[in-house]
Amino acid sequence: MEDISPDVLEGLLIFIGPVVILALRIIMGKLIHRFLQKGQDAWVSILNWLTVYLLITYTATYFSEASWLFGPLFTFGNTSVSLFTTVVAGFILIFAARISSLLKSVLLPQVFDRYEIETSARFTFTSLVHYLILTIAVLISLSTLGINISSLTVFAGVIGIGIGFGMQNIASNFISGIIILFERPIKVGDRVIIDDIFGDVEEIKMRATVVRTLENERIIIPNSFFLEEKVVNRSYGDSNLRIFIDLGVSYDSDVMKVKRVLEEAVAVLKEKTSGIMDVPPLVRFRDFGDSSLDFRLLVWISNPEKEFGIKSDLRFLILEKFRENDIAIPFPQRDLHLVHEDTESVGER
Repeated sequence: MEDISPDVLEGLLIFIGPVVILALRIIMGKLIHRFLQKGQDAWVSILNWLTVYLLITYTATYFSEASWLFGPLFTFGNTSVSLFTTVVAGFILIFAARISSLLKSVLLPQVFDRYEIETSARFTFTSLVHYLILTIAVLISLSTLGINISSLTVFAGVIGIGIGFGMQNIASNFISGIIILFERPIKVGDRVIIDDIFGDVEEIKMRATVVRTLENERIIIPNSFFLEEKVVNRSYGDSNLRIFIDLGVSYDSDVMKVKRVLEEAVAVLKEKTSGIMDVPPLVRFRDFGDSSLDFRLLVWISNPEKEFGIKSDLRFLILEKFRENDIAIPFPQRDLHLVHEDTESVGER
C-alpha cells in the first residue's frame, strides 16, 4: 500500500476536522437530552454556538496562510480590514445577541422569581441588560476590525446633525422610551385609557409602546405620546378603582328600599367573587328624572382589569333583586294629546 502524499493528507484535513467537530456535537447533544432535565434548550443553544466557534477557528487555522482570508478586503481610513476580521466581528454581534436572548429567557426569569421582582421592574432591567450587552459587542467588534473608536467622533458628529434635522421623531421616541423605563409613568401590565380606548401595556420598545386592548387588538403608540399627551393610567401608584352604575326606578318606588336592595346586591356579589374591596358601597340619589328617580351606585374594586366583569355581574344581580322586591325600572314615556277642532268653526274663522 502506497503512502499517502502530504498534499492529499492536507486536503483530507479540511473534511476530517469538521466531521469530528460535528460528531462531537451530536454526542454531546444526546448526553444533554439524556442526563439534563432542566434548561435543555439553553444548553443545546450554547453547544450549537460552541460548534460554530470551533468550525470558524478550525477553518481560520487551516487557511492561516491564505491571502484571500487574511488579506485586505477593504480599507477604512488608515485601517485595512480582512475577510477574517469581518467574519469575527459579525460573529461577535450575533453571539452577543444570542447571549442576551438566553439571559432574558433562562437566567433572568429565575433570578426574578427568586427575589419576587414585579413585572414592570423585570422588563426595565431586562431591557437595560440587552442594550448594555449589544453596546459592548459593538465596541468589541469595532476594535476587532482595527477601527479606533476615538476616530469616529467626526462620524458621530455627522450622525448627531442628521438626528437633529432628519430623525427628530425617532430620537424623540427613543429618548422618551428611556425616560419611561426609568421614570416609569407607565409600566408593563398597567391598565391605561387612551382616547377612550381601554388597554393593557404589553411591551415598551425602543421607539414605541404596544398596548393590548380588551378586544385583544394591539395598538402601536410612539413613546413620546405618553410624555406629551394626557393618558389615564389606572394602575399608577394605587390600583384601587371606584366604579359606578347609573340606574332609575319608578316614582312609586320606596327610595330607602331601593338603597337597601342595591347594598344587598353588592354584598352578595362580594361573597361570590374577588375584587370588591371592604369599603362600604355608596348609593347616591342623583336627580328627579323625567320618567324615573335617578340613582348612582358607587363601589370600590382592587383590580381595574375586573371592572367590566364586576359591572356586568352587578347589573344581573340588581335586576334580579329589583324583580324580587317589585321595584320597577321605567322606560321613557310621552303623552300625546290630539286636539280635534270642528271644521265649520275653522271655516268661519
